[in-house]
Amino acid sequence: KLELFQHTGSFKARGALINVLGLDAAARQRGITAVSAGNHAIAVAYAGYLLGANAKVVMPKSANPVRVTKSRKFGAEVVLVDNVEQAFAEVKRIESEEGRYFVHPFEGLNTILGTATIGLDWMAQAPDLDAVIVPIGGGGLCAGIATAVKLINPRCQVFGVEPTGADTMHRSFAAGSPQSIDAVRTIADSLGAPYAAPYSLSLCMKYVDDLVLVEDDEMRRAMALLFHSMKLAVEPAGAAATAALCGPLRQRLAGKRVGVIVCGANIDAETFARYIAEFAP
Repeated sequence: KLELFQHTGSFKARGALINVLGLDAAARQRGITAVSAGNHAIAVAYAGYLLGANAKVVMPKSANPVRVTKSRKFGAEVVLVDNVEQAFAEVKRIESEEGRYFVHPFEGLNTILGTATIGLDWMAQAPDLDAVIVPIGGGGLCAGIATAVKLINPRCQVFGVEPTGADTMHRSFAAGSPQSIDAVRTIADSLGAPYAAPYSLSLCMKYVDDLVLVEDDEMRRAMALLFHSMKLAVEPAGAAATAALCGPLRQRLAGKRVGVIVCGANIDAETFARYIAEFAP
């Protein structure tokens, strides 16, 4: 499922547009805000641009410059802070003090409705899938897809995949409640949510069959595979599901018809080339 070709270069436009479409004229006039390592920020900026809502987005200073530039291209004001944890604190301050509507990157009914449309598409396009594999950051993408897939085809298995350096969903599944991590340690910054949230967690726990972890090098190898075999230049998060299929899920899903989502491609050429350099075709 090639969501890298979606508007803004990732799946995030789906949830952002549903959120902003649901605002009345007064709320749009007050503006919108978001927190993101990049993809969600671009999507919220895009939604604001299309629907007449001024966007102020908060990103960590480590965010890829390509994502910062794309957000500004759609007219958003970009606020850069030291890390992801500070970014979430800053966006809550903006929401409170400026009255802007906070478009959450992975929590809430409208955000999940957006990602559920991917599952709906998938089941319409490939109704006989045995399994789907979905990357997890905060869990919004997986929650929406898993819900739609299971409601349409309960026999289709849903697997979530996280980086080992950002395993909030694994910890939350084990605890049975939302958990957080002290720091994000992965090249897949799009999957670097510092905490899990109640609504998306509850849907994942209800509809996701199992979770697996992948290392950064496995994602880099999958990036190279997608590039050399399909000519797709994707970011690390966009290769996470492929990494899971080639790694921890390979034997388990052998002989099955499996759907893999490529969720985003917002990465600059220099970083992309560096990540795949050691992996020959």
